[in-house]
Amino acid sequence: MGAVATASPDVDSGLETTLDPDQVTVLATPWVTIVWNDPVNLMSYVSFVFQEHFGYSRKKAEKLMMEVHEQGRSVVSTGTREQMERDVQAMHEYGLWATLQKSE
Repeated sequence: MGAVATASPDVDSGLETTLDPDQVTVLATPWVTIVWNDPVNLMSYVSFVFQEHFGYSRKKAEKLMMEVHEQGRSVVSTGTREQMERDVQAMHEYGLWATLQKSE
């Protein structure tokens, strides 16, 4: 995807300025880590993992765990693709089922 240079009026001088495509910053769409419900892990363990890995308070960890339990999934973190890949890997290392996807 290439950036397109556009002309915009210069309010002070009345002249048009051209944006340099190399200087245009496109904000990355955030990615999310989703933890899925499974029949193996205890709810208390899932809460523990969220507190341990993400540093969430007990209240927040239990809220996310209940989303996993009741809705079958919960978005537990957001950020760059690289950050979410690390979080997914960490969840796998804890024995949880997790995936990442682009945020909508």
